[in-house]
Amino acid sequence: MKFVSLGSGSSGNCYLLQSGGTSVLLDAGISMRSLKKHLKDFGLSLENDVAAVFVTHDHADHIKSVGNIACDCGKTIYATQLVHEGIECNRCLKTRVPAECKAIVEKGVTVEMGNFRITPFDVPHDSRDCVGYVVEADGVRFCLITDIGHVTDTIREQVGLANYLVLEANHDVDMLMMGKYSQFLKDRISSDRGHLSNEQAARLLAEYATPRLRHVWLCHLSEENNHPVLARKTAEAVLRGHGIIPGVDFGLDILKRKSPSELYDLI
Repeated sequence: MKFVSLGSGSSGNCYLLQSGGTSVLLDAGISMRSLKKHLKDFGLSLENDVAAVFVTHDHADHIKSVGNIACDCGKTIYATQLVHEGIECNRCLKTRVPAECKAIVEKGVTVEMGNFRITPFDVPHDSRDCVGYVVEADGVRFCLITDIGHVTDTIREQVGLANYLVLEANHDVDMLMMGKYSQFLKDRISSDRGHLSNEQAARLLAEYATPRLRHVWLCHLSEENNHPVLARKTAEAVLRGHGIIPGVDFGLDILKRKSPSELYDLI
């Protein structure tokens, strides 16, 4: 399996997985122009190489291009029924997903596509609905968990089972509370339906990661309330406090907001 992040943050989220000639996108919250350019840079095309899009939830930074991907390229958009309803109502979306390009996923029910086995699971967030995804192929278990209001038993379980993990570390609490956001927005972000902080993400890893975990990518960093260096330092400090050494026990990287990561081989 191969993995690349094409964008991660409130400006747009989009992740690509490849295995055995099949490619899928998890979320499509970046522009069509950026998406096509980034794919071309990796020798891929949206029209010929991407099989489908699996959506986590209906916020604009995760669905910006799903209508165009469906209408222009005929790709199927997989999401829960409630997420599809949210996409249909989202005013930020200029192009709607046609009925023939909609496919419904159910939490805990696996979709098979090429080499992939893709299973959604519940994630608490202030959207119509929200899921994370487990993607299995080539003997590897990849897990994406983003936009997390609070840590649930299901999320703890998925972290413990993952070989590769993309995990939200949205904000630094002090930066958020002392920043320019309105009190309403601060309360929303820090609520149990909001976003996970650096400290919360690090504690989740420290307490529930197992020796099977090989690499972690921290995702969805806030531009206003976080910084890649701070996210890394916080994670490293918490992990070392639990006897876990990033770079030794498992790899740790921070995904960029507006540019692609390298292409990772998941072995």
